[in-house]
Amino acid sequence: MALDRWIALIFVTFCCIYGYAAFFTMDQLLPPFMQRNPVWPSTFPKVLSVLGIIVGLIVLFGIEKADDEAATPSASDINYRRLHEYKLGQAIALLLLMVVYALTLRGAGFLLATTVFLVAGSAILGERKFHIMIPVSAGATLFVWYLVQEVLGIFLRPWPFFMGN
Repeated sequence: MALDRWIALIFVTFCCIYGYAAFFTMDQLLPPFMQRNPVWPSTFPKVLSVLGIIVGLIVLFGIEKADDEAATPSASDINYRRLHEYKLGQAIALLLLMVVYALTLRGAGFLLATTVFLVAGSAILGERKFHIMIPVSAGATLFVWYLVQEVLGIFLRPWPFFMGN
């Protein structure tokens, strides 16, 4: 079985577990007044799980590929025998950076953690113009913080914990 089908199988398994949680466990603790609503907090996870299962099964059964495509692999297809030739170091570094970002977000504050994450992520991907990266990352971070904090009214701690609220 090709690598894309293995990934699709893992994706379908994850969507089935997610769907089980959305359909059978999320709605049990709803208060009675919310049980009469047409849209529940689990509606979006239910839709996501069903769509994910459908898309995963399409890839798993090879429905998206034409018959002539399936016979001859193209140069853009992932070849699991040549995984060492892909840029796995960058992918692993980005995943580790995401974990570090999640762990430092509360302690370092949103503005500092997100700006450092964006600059480091773009540096991992190969961008070397720091005089452009830093202002763009800081501007994007400030813009997102403003939207979430002021427009949506969701509190995000902007500064590190030792600087107070």
